[in-house]
Amino acid sequence: MNCRASFHRLVTLLLLAGSLGLAPAAWAGRSCEARKPSAQSVERGLALAQKTLAALNASGDKVVLLARAGQDLSKYGLRYSHLGLAYQLPDGQGGMTWRVLHKLNGCGTPDSAIYRQGLGEFFLDDPWRYEAAWLAPTPEVQAQLLQLLQDTPRALRLHHKPYSIVSYAWGRKYQQSNQWAIETLAAAVAPGITSREKAQAWLQFKGYEPTTLKVGPLTRLGGRMTAANVAFDDHPNDKRFSDRIETVTADSVFDWLPRAQLSPPGTAPTRIGL
Repeated sequence: MNCRASFHRLVTLLLLAGSLGLAPAAWAGRSCEARKPSAQSVERGLALAQKTLAALNASGDKVVLLARAGQDLSKYGLRYSHLGLAYQLPDGQGGMTWRVLHKLNGCGTPDSAIYRQGLGEFFLDDPWRYEAAWLAPTPEVQAQLLQLLQDTPRALRLHHKPYSIVSYAWGRKYQQSNQWAIETLAAAVAPGITSREKAQAWLQFKGYEPTTLKVGPLTRLGGRMTAANVAFDDHPNDKRFSDRIETVTADSVFDWLPRAQLSPPGTAPTRIGL
């Protein structure tokens, strides 16, 4: 590839990132290690963004639940660590682009915030594996989500700042990223939902089943003592002391959506990798 072609390709990739260079020190579904990104990792992250953009544009969908593999969770039988709500909107130049609304944990803190990012930023988070996956809801659910995602007050209504990466799926003391995503999905589909309590009741009614992680006492103790974003004290004692940590995962959401008829029955996630 000549220098001119390389330059134009880099410009195209950077445009996918939205406000590249302004990304906060905030993470979800990955470690909090302070590592300067290498040129190769930046190029691979942007290449995955470009490949995902092309596939999303070709899909005809307007809203999808988009996952990335930020951490290696294979010992728990999980493929993806972090979920966001991705949606298509006009780019202001006569075309269309995609944005991702998702929740990120402030690195080294027990707090979180909601961010609206481009695909480039979404995949420039030092992933464990350069792979994306998404599942599209039914057209009706997509329309409901699109309306909510463009209404900032509604999109932020169920955000709860205190964060634990393993927050109890049916608790309200903390809220992790995937938990915010499906609670917000509930609020989009059932407009009468104005609280986390109501959102969780609706999710239970629709048959959502969280992932049960087998986390022993030494792991629990070590995690709580060494990381501000890990807490287990919101889990019921009978579950916690029998090493059953029930939390919301991207994989469990992908399994649940078709079962709840929020995605077409039998639909499997679309996977994109490098």
